[in-house]
Amino acid sequence: MSIPKRRVVDPEKNRLDEREAPLYFPRPSRRQHDRVDADRREGLSLCRLYMPMKKSVLTAQGLCVDRGGRRVLNEVSFSVGQGEVFALLGGNGAGKSTTLLTFLGFIRPSGGRVSINGMVVHENKAAIRQQTAYLPESASLYAHLSARENLKYFLALAGVNRSSAEIEHALDTVSLASDARSRRLASYSKGMRQKVTIALAVLRKTPVLLLDEPTSGLDPVAIDEINAILIALAEAGTTILMVTHDVYGACHVARRVGLLQQGQMVGIFEAPENGQISAEDLHRTFAEHNGR
Repeated sequence: MSIPKRRVVDPEKNRLDEREAPLYFPRPSRRQHDRVDADRREGLSLCRLYMPMKKSVLTAQGLCVDRGGRRVLNEVSFSVGQGEVFALLGGNGAGKSTTLLTFLGFIRPSGGRVSINGMVVHENKAAIRQQTAYLPESASLYAHLSARENLKYFLALAGVNRSSAEIEHALDTVSLASDARSRRLASYSKGMRQKVTIALAVLRKTPVLLLDEPTSGLDPVAIDEINAILIALAEAGTTILMVTHDVYGACHVARRVGLLQQGQMVGIFEAPENGQISAEDLHRTFAEHNGR
């Protein structure tokens, strides 16, 4: 598959240039310099994509996290614009979930910082959590309650008042069947339960949505439904950061995909205009960095 040419800034020439540029590389670590030098010998240059950016809502700047005497995240930098879906892709232990927990304020950075709407997270935890909805891989909903009852209960815990009409509209938004809304969740599939958790995020009306493996364990039809919901939420202005193992799902739903490997951001793929990120290119790079 051919890679579309894009406008990029060439740091060696200090000017715009046209070239094949599937990856954006942040400032490389010393460990990455050998790879960069090899690329240069093959005629490639270290470059940054030049593109109009929306207002940055989520920002990680030189993010470092140490846990148990081990560096889990090392100099990770990226930003997510308003109304954008950004996916973090990586294998087990790459640092994906740690990144989410840092944005939620549960983990304090050892270096660098993360911010939401210009507010440093660990300095403004209460305000940040008012603006953020978080969906873990396995949300804890009450199996003996219906979808409507679960939503009303968790909204009350959050101190949020929503009318019955608003609740029905949220369930319409996530395409939960009308005849299922009064049934206990014990009879729901995982995909249906995931729709209820997304409806809860919709009802909270937060500008930021953080997702940990939102399609894990779902069948192909349910995955397509969840991805369609996320795209619609982004088009309505919600900023979405999701972590995933799913290469093809990430390419379908996200405009940009950051590839994490052993706590380092080794590249950021961007979709071409009116197109999707090449799943083949991303899968090949993912496999190379994971030694497969």
